[in-house]
Amino acid sequence: MEELVIRDADVVDGSGAPSYRADVVVHRGRVVSIVKEAAAAGCQRPRARRELDAEGLVLSPGFIDMHAHSDLALLRDPDHSAKAAQGVTLEVLGQDGLSYAPVDDRTLDEVRRAITGWNGYGDDIDFTWRSVGAYLDRLDSGFDGQGIAVNAAYLIPQGTVRALVVGWEDRAATPEELDRMRQSVAEGMEQGAVGMSSGLTYTPGMYAEDAELTELCRVVAAYGGYYCPHHRSYGAGALEAYAEMVDLARQAGCPLHLAHATMNFGVNKGRAAELLALLDSALAAGADISLDTYPYTPGSTTLAALLPSWASEGGPEEILRRLADDAVAERIRYDLEVVGADGCHGVPVEWDTIEISGVGDPGLASYVGRTVRESADLRGETPWATARRLLVEDRLGPTILQHVGHEENVREIMRHRVHTGGSDGILQGTKPHPRAYGTFPRYLGRYVRELGVLSLEECVARLTSRPAARLRLPDRGLVREGYRADLVLFDPATVAEGATFERPRTLPTGIPYVLVDGRFVIEDGRRTDVLAGRAVRRTPAV
Repeated sequence: MEELVIRDADVVDGSGAPSYRADVVVHRGRVVSIVKEAAAAGCQRPRARRELDAEGLVLSPGFIDMHAHSDLALLRDPDHSAKAAQGVTLEVLGQDGLSYAPVDDRTLDEVRRAITGWNGYGDDIDFTWRSVGAYLDRLDSGFDGQGIAVNAAYLIPQGTVRALVVGWEDRAATPEELDRMRQSVAEGMEQGAVGMSSGLTYTPGMYAEDAELTELCRVVAAYGGYYCPHHRSYGAGALEAYAEMVDLARQAGCPLHLAHATMNFGVNKGRAAELLALLDSALAAGADISLDTYPYTPGSTTLAALLPSWASEGGPEEILRRLADDAVAERIRYDLEVVGADGCHGVPVEWDTIEISGVGDPGLASYVGRTVRESADLRGETPWATARRLLVEDRLGPTILQHVGHEENVREIMRHRVHTGGSDGILQGTKPHPRAYGTFPRYLGRYVRELGVLSLEECVARLTSRPAARLRLPDRGLVREGYRADLVLFDPATVAEGATFERPRTLPTGIPYVLVDGRFVIEDGRRTDVLAGRAVRRTPAV
């Protein structure tokens, strides 16, 4: 007898087609039978060892987070309710060009320090891996060989590859170094990565010229992967930065997925239509493009990320050395406040929009929840003096919320036909961005039910089948017979994010059941002890 039948569910199957009522049978991690309108058909209804009454609930495929920063969190916390409780059954890691494979001992230490604000330094993690394949194996083994909370795919981080081969210097790669980077990317793809990411406002990835990136993208394309850039600006020159990535991907013959595709800062207010026109033109010419967004206006990153690239050359220790030098620190301030640093997207920093969301040193906790300007006013000093002190005393650890987005841009971009959902969720810090805990229920509650920006069927497709197609996963993203039983049951009348900017770790409501590989990771609204997640490796090109 089969393991589970989900009775009388309103199935939103992920295709974008209208919902239908059905009994859905799950066995050995797969959907094995779908009986439409079973109650009304008068036929023998399917039986199973467990029967779940889904009256009033929507059954959909599990949500795919196309932009996640859970690279260490999945190995740190077997619960991982931050994502599981949202209905996320697959996260795409290795984002923004910086993660923990491929590395050697030197590069691993440098990367750990560089992105402490994203993931913590990792003192609680046993870094047994150095290659992409070994990292994926580590995800598979998870906790005592049982696996992890949800599934995970991995992008090769271009900045980490550059750090490994070239270092943290602002210079062109030599021909020999470019060959080594090509080989490193090829090895990562062969070991199961689904593509490559870049963080082109983060060092050292931002030091790569387009010709170098194009060569690496050609390798990615040869293995059937895609390129996922955090491009060179989301502020001044944002449209030009998007166009640069579209052209680069065209030259490389590589599918393009635009990370957290926003139009931020005052210079881009109301300009989403210009971005979408650019993308529509490229799509009409045959380009393969998709994008992801989170349904919030503020962004989130590290305080150190705002610094000009010249100040970050050489890696974390060189940044701290420059910050300790009064004359050099004054140059950094001038670039930030007057010129508009490339780390701050070419826009002069507005300290009243920069809120400290987390610090590594508990002794600095009083800064959390205040903008840099508010803390500076309390101390009777300039905002730069406060920011500089935080960077030095917390050794580049502070994370920030950056209140620079525009609601009209958010809505217009999410309506586009190549849109998918990505949380960009940073789980570190006392007061992280609520998108880490709330992105997917917020799409369903606020933007479907309350605002009607998207229909339910179209929204679910953007969170399920569309991401699965980009990842080239042949048996995920739809409720279909033979597909993986990564499933979510939610109440369309009540589903909502619980997380707010004041209480960012509050779990959502209206999502009583989540299954990964046919096993309940959320049951009756509570996290079980099931660890059904595994690494999802690239499907070979045919």
